[in-house]
Amino acid sequence: MNDYMLFEIAMIPVLWLIVSLGVLKMPAHKTCSFTVILTLAIAIICWRMKFIDGITATVEGMAIALWPILLVIVAALFTYNLAVETKTMDVIKKMLSSITTDKRIQVLILAWGFGGFLEAVAGYGTAVAIPASILASLGFNPLFAAVICLLANTVPTAFGALGIPVTTLATVTGLEVVHLSYVTSIQLAGFIVLIPFLLVILTEKSIKALKGVIGITLVSGITFAVPQIFIAKYLGADLPALVASICSMACTILMAKAMNKEKVETKEDKIGLKEGVLAWLPYILLCGLILIASPLVPSINSLLAKASSNIHIYTGDATSTTAFSWINTPGMMILIATFIAGLIQKLKFTYMLDVLKRTIIQLKTSFITIMSIVAISKIMSHSGMTSSISFGLCAITGSFYPLIAPLLGAIGTFVTGSDTSANILFGALQTEAAKSLSIDPYWIAAANTAGATAGKMISPQSIAIATSATGLIGSEGKILSTTVKYCLGYVIILGLIVYFGGGVLTLF
Repeated sequence: MNDYMLFEIAMIPVLWLIVSLGVLKMPAHKTCSFTVILTLAIAIICWRMKFIDGITATVEGMAIALWPILLVIVAALFTYNLAVETKTMDVIKKMLSSITTDKRIQVLILAWGFGGFLEAVAGYGTAVAIPASILASLGFNPLFAAVICLLANTVPTAFGALGIPVTTLATVTGLEVVHLSYVTSIQLAGFIVLIPFLLVILTEKSIKALKGVIGITLVSGITFAVPQIFIAKYLGADLPALVASICSMACTILMAKAMNKEKVETKEDKIGLKEGVLAWLPYILLCGLILIASPLVPSINSLLAKASSNIHIYTGDATSTTAFSWINTPGMMILIATFIAGLIQKLKFTYMLDVLKRTIIQLKTSFITIMSIVAISKIMSHSGMTSSISFGLCAITGSFYPLIAPLLGAIGTFVTGSDTSANILFGALQTEAAKSLSIDPYWIAAANTAGATAGKMISPQSIAIATSATGLIGSEGKILSTTVKYCLGYVIILGLIVYFGGGVLTLF
């Protein structure tokens, strides 16, 4: 088979997922499990993948899905369920209402600011699962809560989990990480300012929704974009999203309180300091634990890194191992924080275990969906199907390649659910294509990361996390059909920026 035919065949699983979920509205756990079999058959027949290699690639994907991805979803939903059952979620609602009752501003604080912070420190779905569940509890339509958090969880993912996607991209391409971070932040800056406006408009389904909140929406975006560019330019990949999300959230809350200063609190509305701290304690402890366990505290990070294993699962590569971190992973941090907070709140350990058990049962179809999705990505990666997609796009576009460079990143995230994985898959190819076209490799490599952030909103893995957190299991198709149009717009605009804006860095 020639390269063009291989490209067309490799696209079959991707196109099938889009059609089955977005058009046919098939249940995600059914279509994704079928797609595993379809992808495995294609890999064995067309890419001559050995049967045992295909099986072990599937097992590797399922293992990674269980730990750490599904662990995060279970832990995040467990924290939320416990808060609902103990009524501490009612306290959180009252506290957020004391800042503002305006749903548009609540979206900016929770989906954009708080979601950005969670993505910066943890990643792995926390930025969708936790804000979406809180928004649903505040009375937002669950479908809207899921969609709005998926849209918000785009640009922060480039520097998510303390910059792992960009750091990884620098490693696989041999590019200098600080300059790569800066270039990435420049490409994303416009979207960072615009997305808060989109979130506000969608909250009331009208451009008129901006009336009265243009100022705070602009501040919410600018106070994220400017610090991110500054930190990326001078410090590299670790802190841009963390510092930017804190600045954005703090400024948005301060402005919201100033706009809401005429509201008179009754004694019933007022929440005491102790009651407020106890309600938010799982999230406070979570943020503290993640920061302490991160590379920002090298001694603790190194100690926790010892509690890990490298397991050889995939048989097609004797040097291939899968790394599992047993303690220093976001899901474990959420569980530890929630159990500690529960004990401080004087909840019985057995009671918390019962809530955890019911949470796992609640997510049984999500387990099938996400394990299948990650298995598909591993089969495609190990067999060479993803490489065929990337080479095919390069051959078809020629000198117009910069236009579709972000699309490649988006496809990578759609297939794998991860900006980091998209960079591993396509990062080196992007830089090679840039060199062959005499384009700045930093500019094209950054386009892969920026494009990967767009793919986050349509990734079946991300959508499954959103539906699990909001009780919408089975509605994945509805969400995909909603987010896909925004993803296409995002990728088209970004492609034009990459194609025409290669010289923009000379202005800074």
